[in-house]
Amino acid sequence: MNIGQRLHELRAAKGFSQGDIEKRTGLLRCYISRAENGHTIPSLETLEKFAGALEIELYQLFFEGKGKPATALPKKPTGLDVEERALFDTFRKLNKKDQRLAIGMIGKMARTGQSAK
Repeated sequence: MNIGQRLHELRAAKGFSQGDIEKRTGLLRCYISRAENGHTIPSLETLEKFAGALEIELYQLFFEGKGKPATALPKKPTGLDVEERALFDTFRKLNKKDQRLAIGMIGKMARTGQSAK
């Protein structure tokens, strides 16, 4: 993505001039021009100023779809009761060797439990 081009497109879509953005952000008009033309890459702090001036959320500088983008973060397991969550949390704290041992023990316990039914 060309952030400068995106800034220019969003500014033009709002009907704002570079002067309007200068007044709203405190950034110099020459800097705004350099950013829009790809001669400089704005910092995150500066992009926050641009987003505020354009009256949009920061993510909208990078996302062109409708609504909010789906989160890239994995969701926590759902449908687990307290004991299952505690088991997973404890398992994650084990080193790899102990995790393999625990899996083996749990597997054996599960097989033994099934045969007793």
